This record gives sequence, C-alpha cells and structure tokens, in this order.
Amino acid sequence: MSTGSLYLSGAKALVECLKLEKISHVFCVPGESYLPVMDAIYDEPSIQLISSRHEGGASFMAEGYAKAARLPGVVMATRGVGASNLAIGVHTAFQDSTPMVVFLGQVHSAFRGREGFQEVELDRFFSHLAKWTVEIHDVERIPELVQRAFRTAITGRPGPVVVSLPEDVLAKRAIMHFSEPLQRPSPKPCTQEIKAMEALLRTAKRPLIIAGGGIKHSQGEEELLQFSSKFQIPVMAAFRRHDVFPNHHPLYCGHLGLGVSAKVLSLVQSADTIIAIGTRLSEVTTQDYSIITKDKKLVHIDIDHAVVGKVFAPDLGIVADAAEALRALNGLLFTPKWSDWRTECRKAYEDSIAEPDGDRPLNHQIISILNKSLPARSILTNDAGNFAGWLHTYYQFNEKNSYIGPTSGAMGYGMPAALGAKLARPEATVISLSGDGGFMMTIQEMETAVRYNIPVISLIFNNSMYGTIRMHQEIHFPNKPIGTDLGLVPFAKIAENFGATGYLVKNSEEFEQALSKALLNHKPAVIEVECDPEQISVSSTIKQIRNRVPKN
Repeated sequence: MSTGSLYLSGAKALVECLKLEKISHVFCVPGESYLPVMDAIYDEPSIQLISSRHEGGASFMAEGYAKAARLPGVVMATRGVGASNLAIGVHTAFQDSTPMVVFLGQVHSAFRGREGFQEVELDRFFSHLAKWTVEIHDVERIPELVQRAFRTAITGRPGPVVVSLPEDVLAKRAIMHFSEPLQRPSPKPCTQEIKAMEALLRTAKRPLIIAGGGIKHSQGEEELLQFSSKFQIPVMAAFRRHDVFPNHHPLYCGHLGLGVSAKVLSLVQSADTIIAIGTRLSEVTTQDYSIITKDKKLVHIDIDHAVVGKVFAPDLGIVADAAEALRALNGLLFTPKWSDWRTECRKAYEDSIAEPDGDRPLNHQIISILNKSLPARSILTNDAGNFAGWLHTYYQFNEKNSYIGPTSGAMGYGMPAALGAKLARPEATVISLSGDGGFMMTIQEMETAVRYNIPVISLIFNNSMYGTIRMHQEIHFPNKPIGTDLGLVPFAKIAENFGATGYLVKNSEEFEQALSKALLNHKPAVIEVECDPEQISVSSTIKQIRNRVPKN
C-alpha cells in the first residue's frame, strides 16, 4: 500500500501498519477482545494468521520467527489471561534483544477501573518486561502509535514492545494518517574513536574479540570475519550466539556459555585486551561477571548507549552499529603481530572438543551425527537444559543465521521457536533440541505444526527428570533428590497421535536411521532419544558429582 490518509476502522488501520512493515505472519491464540483485528487479517491475503494452542507457544514462535527472518515478530493475545501466558516470550525477547511487537486485546474503555472481565493494567504489567508499552485510547492515533511501536522494536538495542488495544477502539472509524516505515539507523564511530581503537590495538599483545547478538542484528557477520582475519584476532561467541562466526575458521576459539571448558576459559584469563562487540556482557557470557578483570583493556562497542559501560567500565566505549563499526575498523592500516597467540587460542579450542578416550555418551554421538548429516544452512533451536551442553560444545555452526537459542534460558522454547523459524525460512531444514521437561511445557504446539504442515524435526532427550536442577541438587545437596524426577512420557507415540511422525531410539545407529527418514518425510517429526539418567552433563555423571563432595 502507499502511505497517506485513509478512512478506516481501528482494526483495519492496524493491519495496514502490518502491511507497511512487510509483516507476513502473525501468531496468536484467538480472543474476543480483538476479533476485529482477526477479521481484518482475514481480508488481507499477504498476512497469514498462525493460531497456536497456548499464548506462551505463540510468543516463542514469534520470537523464533524474528530471529530467523531478521524482522519483527508479531504476536497477539487477549486481555489479562492471554497476556499473562505470553509474558515468558516477552521476557525472552527482552533478554535476547529480539524485535517483537505484541498486540493485546483490552477491556472496553467504559468498563475500565471496575475490575472488568479479565481486566489487567497491561501497559503497567509489562512495563518492566518490555522496551516500551502503550495503551491506545484514541482510534485516530493507531497509525502513529503502532508505527512507533515497530520503530522502537527495531532501533537501538532491539526488543519487545507491547500495545494494549481496548476493544471499543478497534471498531471505531477515523481518517488515518500513515508514514513511511523507518529505515533502521546505523550509527558509525567517529574519527577520534577509530584513532583511539588503533592506539589500543598497537599496544595489545593478546587481544580477543567477544562477539554478540549485535553482530547478527546488524547483519555484520562478514564484516566481523574480515576484521578478525585482517588483524588475526581470535574470536569467541557470547552466550548462545554460536553462529556469529564460523566455528571451523582458524580464528574461532569457542563460546562463553554454561559449562565452558577450562581450556577455553583460560584464554580469556590470558587475554590483555577484550574487544566486546554487540554484546551486553551478560552474567553467563562473563561467567558471573568475573572474566573482565582490571588488568585487561576493554573496548565495548554497542548500538545502545545504556549497554556500554553498564556492567564494566570500558577503556574505550563506542556507541555504534556493529557492522558499521567493523567497516570503519577494517580501514585501519597496521601489521598484526599476534600469530602465536592466534595459534594458541585455536589449539585450546580444538583440544576442548577433541574426541574423548573410550566410549562417548549417546548425546555426544548424536551431535556428531547431526554435524555430518544436516544439510548446509540448516537452523537449530534449543530449549533450556543440560542436554544443550552437547550441542554447544560439539556442534559446528559454520553458517550465519543458523542457530536460535534463548539467552533467557526459557524452558519450552525450542520446538515453538523452530516453528517460527521454519515459517520465516521455509527452504531451511529446522531442527529443535529439547529435554523431556522442557518439551512437555509446549508439547501442544506439535498439533499446531501438524495443522499448518510446518515440517520441523524435534529431538527430545528423555531422561525422565529435570536434569539441570537435579545436577545442582547433587552438587549442593547430594543424595537428596526432591521434585526433579519425572514420569515416563511416550513422546514418539504422542507425536503420532497428533498426526506427526514419531521415532523412539536407544542408540546412535537407530538415531541415524530415524534422522535420515525424518529429513526425507517433509512433515513434522519427533525423535525421542532414550537417555541414561546417570549421564547428567557433558562433563559428569551423578556418581562423579557425589564423589567430589567432601566426606564429613
């Protein structure tokens, strides 16, 4: 459509805004409070409505879609009850810096303040979880405020925006004035900042790059590769940003996440200059805020001024788009002198992923099979849980935009996010990895996958427990498990009852055969992996953890 003025209902105006922003998919659980919006989407052929089974699943789908498409995800729900259910996705989008716009139906304006049916002050409820919240009271302001919502979601540090829509406002009509969508601003470093960066690099002896989600948001992966290669600076990925740099490249030296190898962690301890690009230097990335020490120089580059210096005071802070900053830095002219350091870093990483002596746990074997079997440009998503340690340690993410994981650590994320990613990138093979605890939290979305024929492959590592919490129990309260044992759930059979394909596997040979079949089926599939509960993490069994506890 063209911008300008039109006489429309509030609901029609909202959908016109979606068209202007080139939104092709909207996720929801239907609600009577925003029926006019659903009706307007029905009349708009360019937008597909994906109706899910639970608002939490819908919000994860929108979040995964946004990451894969590099566009804002859009999700809708009704009033207080639906809004409460999707709050987990809003929190995930906030911590993951994912652009998302949430439309929530609200109580009729005439009933507000009387504890109307499902009434919640939605803008206040989400004020701490979202980047911006707004309730629209005047119908003619819908284009202004909805377009502002999209601008806010994508600019600076991206994030979720929540728009509350009283049901009476959606039915009213007015002359609506639309503007052109905003082109995402990409600020550059100034000349003095580039000179200061050069001076720091000239004095560095062991520089190290920590690359975060800002690289992905700016689509600066190629610029990072060029910068790292030109100056021979090793690169580490921030927590759950594994695909920001090709893992097979000789300058890649690992990720900073949960259960990091001691060999990899020692590299950060040895570095004298940290160049943090597009990362908020989170608790997990910095290993409980411990690895950026005062004996190191810190350069922090981020598009959000509120992020630079928030947790560590940098020696040089640059507020800039990551890709633009790297383009500017690639213009520096001096000869790198870090070949020995580069070699040391790569060797430490390769040692950390070397095949162990003896038999490998089944989970490790499965990741090896994924490495050799998945097509190029596949996308992997994961849930929260110890099973993800094998993925994070041993899978080689060599293509950009190939990994989607929640830095918020949300359970139930993996499979719904995979559905969103597959809708955004239908040409890609999309695999989700979940534990049995997490998968059960959003298992109902398997029916959504079947209903819309979204052919994702869901791997479920079933050890009949909340494994991560059980591990921490054994560390802090050994031999006293409580609340972490789970019952047996026949996931493969449940998948078949939903109309998907289900496989139950107990060894690597069965898994390889099931994966081969699932890749050819082009329909939703579940591969349930029967895991040994004793192998609680990548590095330890339950018995080994108990044996480390000092005896009184």
